[in-house]
Amino acid sequence: MAAKSFDVIVIGAGPGGYVAAIRAAQLGLSVAIVERENLGGICLNWGCIPTKALLRSAEVFHLMHRAGEFGLKAGDIGFDLGAVVKRSRKVAGQLNSGVGHLLKKNKVTVIMGDATIPAKGRVSVKTDKGSEELQAPSIIVATGARARDLPGLEADGDRVWNYRHALEASRMPKKLLVIGSGAIGIEFASFFNTLGAKTTVVEVMDRILPAEDAEIADFAHKQFTKQGMTILSKATVKQLDRAKTKVTAHIETGGKVEKHDFDTVISAVGIVGNTEGLGLENLGVKVERSHIVTDKHCRTGVEGIYAIGDIAGAPWLAHKASHEGVMVAELIAGGDPHPVDPDAIAGCTYCQPQIASVGLTEAQAKEKGRKIRVGRFPFIGNGKAIALGEAEGMVKTIFDAGTGELLGAHMVGAEVTELIQGYVVGRTLETTEVELMNSVFPHPTLSEMMHESVLDAYDRAIHY
Repeated sequence: MAAKSFDVIVIGAGPGGYVAAIRAAQLGLSVAIVERENLGGICLNWGCIPTKALLRSAEVFHLMHRAGEFGLKAGDIGFDLGAVVKRSRKVAGQLNSGVGHLLKKNKVTVIMGDATIPAKGRVSVKTDKGSEELQAPSIIVATGARARDLPGLEADGDRVWNYRHALEASRMPKKLLVIGSGAIGIEFASFFNTLGAKTTVVEVMDRILPAEDAEIADFAHKQFTKQGMTILSKATVKQLDRAKTKVTAHIETGGKVEKHDFDTVISAVGIVGNTEGLGLENLGVKVERSHIVTDKHCRTGVEGIYAIGDIAGAPWLAHKASHEGVMVAELIAGGDPHPVDPDAIAGCTYCQPQIASVGLTEAQAKEKGRKIRVGRFPFIGNGKAIALGEAEGMVKTIFDAGTGELLGAHMVGAEVTELIQGYVVGRTLETTEVELMNSVFPHPTLSEMMHESVLDAYDRAIHY
């Protein structure tokens, strides 16, 4: 059977792959995309989107309990976990069909099946009807990643869950252990804790949210503790003893191991790249620690083969994958796009309170030998935050003391995931404190705190 020819073949239809396919098609290239499971990938079907739907339900539930603060009455407050999960899956399904529509609209050929790369320029796809042979001078690998399983802590879908099991929770945990305090772990801890689970988070590092600025992570830690969470840092789960109705966790802290019983465990200890079965080794594509090694333009070192998104390493974020997809499509089409700068990629965690950041932390800036100026502004000093009943939080900005370059911005509090893009744009425009100070922020808004934090870095804050 003759191979079908295209200009570009994309393997994986997540937020990196489908965006790369659409952009390549917009640029006049003939494109095929291969997906083995769901259009939209993990993010849309089992990650970013459905978790936000769950967290929104938890947020509304939390606000219902606070009705009296706002002069409102709400009685008989409760929840139906099955209905909460059903709504989350419906949201994911709606967006999944939307991706299919976009690919069709842009005349991208969609092939459902498992892909391998038997040789440069060739892709073989095993489908439910047999196999298809494809060829193209450019192949984009966007196969993503999956949850990491540690020996002895493997998810079984019964008492020990990974993120997929948690997203389709068939029961409400009463006593929950979350292993890992990155974005995934903290979001699920926040969701189930808000709904009433007695929640314990174990983190091997010396603090939760280890990728975040230490001051922000410490603030979040205090808020989670106030909400009833138990947080154990510098701690390790050594063993899980599984029984029919419980799991006994052997948790080591300070050299001492103690046993604690839980009815549910969520393992959120990182991710592993989906590199297996593609034939990368035979092609000479370099793989390190389950991720494909690339240059700044996502080239693998093997002519005509690119890797984008989670499979190409940190930061493991959907928006980074999408931007890389656009960049690679434009590169293949003969353009000269800017490479993606990891320090310009914002990170967002949708727990309660929300956390958002971009650029260097204070510690990273100091490690690089930068002389810095740091500004802070608390939510309690902002009129809109007080009116919303969300006075717990802070905005922190970090500038180069000599040039005024905005090195980093870090936030914790209500809606900060929507605010962070202001600093992202500022960094892209290579702004200094002068432009930010001279910008007139609307009143009353939460965004005024961004302005005040900049002013505070230069001892000019008005309301604090």
